[in-house]
Amino acid sequence: MIRTLRNAALAAAVVAISACGDAGAGFDLESYEAELREWRADRLERLLAPTGFLTQVGLFWLDDGRFGVGANPDSAIRLPASAAQHVGEIVVEDGRVRMSVADGVLVVHEGVPVTEIELPADTSGEFVMLEHGSIAWSVIERGGRLAVRVRDFAHPWIRTFGPIPYYDIDPGYRVEARLHRYAEPREITVNTVIEGFTQNPVAPGTVTFDIDGVEYELEPTLAGDSLFFVFGDATNRDATYGAGRYLYADMPGEDGRFVLDFNRAYSPPCAFNDFSTCPVASPRNRLPIRVEVGEQYDDALHFSVGD
Repeated sequence: MIRTLRNAALAAAVVAISACGDAGAGFDLESYEAELREWRADRLERLLAPTGFLTQVGLFWLDDGRFGVGANPDSAIRLPASAAQHVGEIVVEDGRVRMSVADGVLVVHEGVPVTEIELPADTSGEFVMLEHGSIAWSVIERGGRLAVRVRDFAHPWIRTFGPIPYYDIDPGYRVEARLHRYAEPREITVNTVIEGFTQNPVAPGTVTFDIDGVEYELEPTLAGDSLFFVFGDATNRDATYGAGRYLYADMPGEDGRFVLDFNRAYSPPCAFNDFSTCPVASPRNRLPIRVEVGEQYDDALHFSVGD
């Protein structure tokens, strides 16, 4: 196992830096660590933003039919206690979602009061979020299914959130990798944290890289101009999120070579609440080693209804 730089002797650090992909001669360790600290600060800021993952307080799957919306315990789409008992009704028909607001209840879209409004899914390009006090909701589409995601911008749990635990930075886990492209990108099936619910991203090929002199392989998927990795390792048992961690890398050029930096590995949204639809690491993407860099998991930072 590669030792963390903070606990290694200077000579070992020089060897580790020289061995990790393009982090050789001229590698600026101080700038690299500063860049990662900035990346961590930006990540926390995104999590804490109004539309970040930490404001999520509910997820309700939809079929065709009518769904009452409000704080009343009998509501099909139950809002937090600060909402009106009956805010209105959502009607789903032939894949279309429409919200009707109850008389005397203030619901706004982009600051303008509404009484009836279409709620296109987030994948449609016409995303709509409704607000009622500090409560907001919108429609998402995942794998052909629709759901209402509820947020609370005044969620008291947010005020006490953090800090996120991390391993020490180790440039020895900033490795040179190579993408071995499939003849044609292929759609794959991945499980999610929701039992029975799968996703079907597109994989361009497999990626190989060395850690501590041993070659490993992962299968990333396409995410715009980036490669997206959902991977697991032996730390998932006791120090990182059990379903695996996420990691992005720039799309390589024609030679397939790029830098894969495990110091940027982070926990999926479902590590922080029960209202996300995260893909989990597949058996082929679970490394048999401990990758002791990147973000760690703290159960105290996970919100569930009733907490």
